[in-house]
Amino acid sequence: MMCRIVFLLLAAGLAACRPVAGTGRVVTDVPEKEVAMYLRSSAFENGESIPKRYTCEGADVSPPLEWGAPPEGTRAFVLIVDDPDAPGGTWVHWVLYDLLGDTRTLPEGNPESLGVAGINDFRRTAYGGPCPPKGSPHRYFFTLYAVDVPSLGLPRGASRRAVEKAMQGHILAQAQWMGTYRR
Repeated sequence: MMCRIVFLLLAAGLAACRPVAGTGRVVTDVPEKEVAMYLRSSAFENGESIPKRYTCEGADVSPPLEWGAPPEGTRAFVLIVDDPDAPGGTWVHWVLYDLLGDTRTLPEGNPESLGVAGINDFRRTAYGGPCPPKGSPHRYFFTLYAVDVPSLGLPRGASRRAVEKAMQGHILAQAQWMGTYRR
């Protein structure tokens, strides 16, 4: 009987841990219930090449994004864009938080007025497009989180780490779109 209780507690704990695809990170408070929230871009298909316009070799503006089907209770969104294939470890390209809960699109071109910009690994508070070393294909994950608070209570320029810490216990769902780029 004791073994069964320990097993059930362990299984419940593991069910609350979810890997963030391709990043090596685990988000520990995503609910077990699967939510049909989605994220997509009209600029490129999931898993396909990101057009040069959205990279350091082009206009370096953010691609248009749209999403839907957030769970009930969503008060805001957080968007983090990163590259887990960077030579020195995961490189953060964009951190945007406190997007209003009724927002469903981000237009092309660094729409900071819709949320609060965090600092990326380029040391900027704006989108920084793909810019991998020449000849090296990289993956870029656009991860959108639905949270149950209207604000994370962070100032402009917060780091990804600070944003992730503030989100803990508030994530209702997440959705992801991935693009690739090779120079």
